[in-house]
Amino acid sequence: MLAGCGNNGSSATEKPDASSAANQASASTPAASSESTSSSAAEPQEKVELTISAAASLTDAMTEIKTGYEQAHPNISLNFNFGASGALQQQIEQGAPADIFVSASAKNMKALVDEQLIASTDQRNLLQNSLVAIVPADGTSTVTSEKDLASDAIKTVAIGIPESVPAGMYAKEALTNAKLWDQLEKKLVQGKDVRQVLQYVETGNADAGFVYKTDALTSKQVKIAFEVDKSSYTPANYPLGIIEGTKHRTEAEQFYAYLQTPEVLDIFAKYGFSIPQ
Repeated sequence: MLAGCGNNGSSATEKPDASSAANQASASTPAASSESTSSSAAEPQEKVELTISAAASLTDAMTEIKTGYEQAHPNISLNFNFGASGALQQQIEQGAPADIFVSASAKNMKALVDEQLIASTDQRNLLQNSLVAIVPADGTSTVTSEKDLASDAIKTVAIGIPESVPAGMYAKEALTNAKLWDQLEKKLVQGKDVRQVLQYVETGNADAGFVYKTDALTSKQVKIAFEVDKSSYTPANYPLGIIEGTKHRTEAEQFYAYLQTPEVLDIFAKYGFSIPQ
């Protein structure tokens, strides 16, 4: 009786348990695997938020592009950070989160490429704009050239801060080439970006201002006084680049490519941008 309750009994008890466990595991594995696969297939794609730092003059076009892109890509959310290109460049240099940069100046893009924050192979020229002088739509002053801005009828002229706003830099170049910068400097009111310059003229806080043609076309409260001679300032190119430190490389590359498609370039053209040849 002791032998019957000893090692042989213990072994007999353990072996069926092990075999039973193995059989149970084997029997349950296909079902578990099937359930796991089914569950995985049913799970929605992870939501990805892309941050695009873009020149303020792109606000209206990019807002339309955002709507269409998010409808076609439900798992992608586009977060736009609009501002002056120089300020956006500084934010990226200081580590602010960004996946894509669209600048209103090749100078700002080149600085980031030189600092290896954007790879030279991950950037290209996307658009071009034109600099214009605007006046209030209901204004009575006659302005047809830079020289007219020096008249006593024009008290204030708004431009973007030349050091950080590309449109302001281009305006300074044009006025310097016209030999009017020093004469007009005391009349200047500087804005943090072109949209603020536009607002100054819309509200009558400036008698005239320099903005992009695309900005002027968005407002019924201003009219274009004249288009600045393109030979008098650096071409207003808009380069596009992928931030080297993006955490969403695949999605950033997809949106980078999307911005260069004919359908999107048509949207930019609708807002007054030209497409470099």
